[in-house]
Amino acid sequence: MKTPLLIPLLAAALGATGAASAHVVLEYQVAPADSSYKATFKVGHGCEQWPTRQVSVIIPAGVTGARPMPKPGWLLDVQYGKLAQPVTSHGRTITEDVVRVTWTARTPADMLATNHYDEFVLVARTPGTAGTIYWPVNQVCESGRIDWVEIPREGRKLSDLKAPAAALEIMPAAGSGGHRH
Repeated sequence: MKTPLLIPLLAAALGATGAASAHVVLEYQVAPADSSYKATFKVGHGCEQWPTRQVSVIIPAGVTGARPMPKPGWLLDVQYGKLAQPVTSHGRTITEDVVRVTWTARTPADMLATNHYDEFVLVARTPGTAGTIYWPVNQVCESGRIDWVEIPREGRKLSDLKAPAAALEIMPAAGSGGHRH
């Protein structure tokens, strides 16, 4: 008797999962403030029927020390820029840091097929204050592109947007006196 009710619930749950994976999203969407964070960007499709040849992540303000994970078959480009506010790490003042990480397929055979899924990973230090930060991602395909860069305005949700940036909720730090890299 409960089966007829279960089928629509499962269908709704699967539909919600499919919609969420249609965007570039972070695997873990919550992290403590001022902590090491592994940002895994999940890319669930290409651009219509075209494979993905490049994924570029813009590092949000306040995120420091980004180090990307290389991917076999993909070239890695790391761009640096001046920090709005210098940070201290291991007794040194840091005035420049990573502002963008780009992975580019070496050959057409290395591109992410539109019906496949992949992950692009970096580690970094989260900002010291709580709140939501957004990671704009540019997905360039063999033909066309999708710029996952929209940030919700006050009173709107990510689900209201057509091409939202990946969101990370920064929670207050569990304790003080952390080791900063």
